[in-house]
Amino acid sequence: MNNKPNLIFMGTPDFAVPSLQALFENGYNVLMVVTQPDRPKGRGRKVIPPPVKMAAQLLGYDVIQPVSIKNKDFFDTITGLKPDIFIVVAYGHILPKNILAIPETRAINLHASLLPKYRGPAPIQWAIINGEKETGVTTMLMDEGMDTGDILLSSKEQIASDDTSATLHDRLAVLGAELLIETLKAFESNDVNPIVQNHAHATYAPLLKKTDGRIVWKKTAEDITSFIRGVTPWPGAFTFHNNKRLKIYSALPLLLDVSEAPGTAIKGFPDELRIATGKGALSIIEIQGASGKRLLIKDFLRGNQMPPGTVLN
Repeated sequence: MNNKPNLIFMGTPDFAVPSLQALFENGYNVLMVVTQPDRPKGRGRKVIPPPVKMAAQLLGYDVIQPVSIKNKDFFDTITGLKPDIFIVVAYGHILPKNILAIPETRAINLHASLLPKYRGPAPIQWAIINGEKETGVTTMLMDEGMDTGDILLSSKEQIASDDTSATLHDRLAVLGAELLIETLKAFESNDVNPIVQNHAHATYAPLLKKTDGRIVWKKTAEDITSFIRGVTPWPGAFTFHNNKRLKIYSALPLLLDVSEAPGTAIKGFPDELRIATGKGALSIIEIQGASGKRLLIKDFLRGNQMPPGTVLN
């Protein structure tokens, strides 16, 4: 191939945008950008284009949004472009065999974990939920499985004790873009050494649903803290008091011996809300009531009495 390969980029959410921008800034020839269709979002259900579409249009790239990648028109369109490499970053679909066979070289995928750990659609959230201290990004050659292809390169990133999935997402998106360029340069210099994944060590990171944000108070205070960070901002950690939803944005674990049932408010300082857990207690830092706004706990408690013995579930 020529010094700079001809690429087709496939991606959809914010995570993929730094990678597309890096390709542009490094002079790669992106023949076309493929992204998912515009979809309704938010309470008003306004139809919104995906972040990759907006970025691609600003960069001057042609964009297509196939409803189905099994469509013959889509196959014919990208085949006709004769790409050297597909770059796939959080596109949202598993590519079938006939699509993967189109590029002259291969299809390269960027994934937000240190494979084979956390294959699947929500690797950033689950790494935090599970209390990992380290994660990263991986480039791999795509096959027909979900994140099962041979590993090309990887880069590690520490998970800070105050990271949420949002803050970690943003760092990994930038780190991933850098790794993608490094991977392409390795292809250009014919310095590529794919490594077969150890499938016995694979773990899966399933998509989180809105209902998956409910706090399970019988877990340990440390596990609940990691859970809250992992599901912030989506789907958001929540619990109920008197059948009204409370959204918890941040909390600190307290290594206390508690005798109260998990989910029960226990004695603390006047402007503090401590909740018993399966092991230790949780000190709530930021909270939002069913019809209120996000508040520090001391401000929330001014208008919402939650004395010891109050039960959250």
